Amino acid sequence: MTTPALDTIDADFPRPDRDVVDRLAKLPAANIGDAMDRLGVADSGIQAIWPGAVLAGPAFTVWTRPGDNQGIHKALELARPGDVIVVAGGGDASRALLGELIGERAINLGIAGFALDGAARDAEALGEIGMPVFARATSPAGPYKNGPFRLGTPLAFGGVPVLPGDVIVGDSDGVVVVPRDQAAAVAEAAEAVFADETNRRQAIVAARS
Repeated sequence: MTTPALDTIDADFPRPDRDVVDRLAKLPAANIGDAMDRLGVADSGIQAIWPGAVLAGPAFTVWTRPGDNQGIHKALELARPGDVIVVAGGGDASRALLGELIGERAINLGIAGFALDGAARDAEALGEIGMPVFARATSPAGPYKNGPFRLGTPLAFGGVPVLPGDVIVGDSDGVVVVPRDQAAAVAEAAEAVFADETNRRQAIVAARS
């Protein structure tokens, strides 16, 4: 039974400039975390559910009751192309919040990916269709669809605060959260970290010969 009185929706929030998101998307999550003094790094329990998955985009936030995905279905109606749907599901691993069918819908809508503090399923199928999903676990069990939920509100994700419009970046090391109002400065700092590490790596390799 749904509880509409508890549902909250705010889908009208600012996103960062696309060019800033694109710059962050080209950088390793580790370099971005280093550029933020190791802040904004989600805990290591949240990882890609298929090898090679990467994602980057502004956060469309979803708070949901553990094991319930009604809010994710509503988020798909309201999110914009390029958004990353970030779900605070209480870290629950007993029921998958999404699987292949939601992934297929998300591709049609241009969603950049999902970051779940909860479980997902159909990992192999999601990899085959190329929908990035980062989650705390996988489970074959399906979700409830009763609510309540909150969309477009601040939340905690993997121990990190996330505001709607913050930039989410995920790769093989995990997920980082870049505050929207600091995104351009963090991109510049992370590019400097990347360049410095590239130079040091080249010097180390050159020393072998």
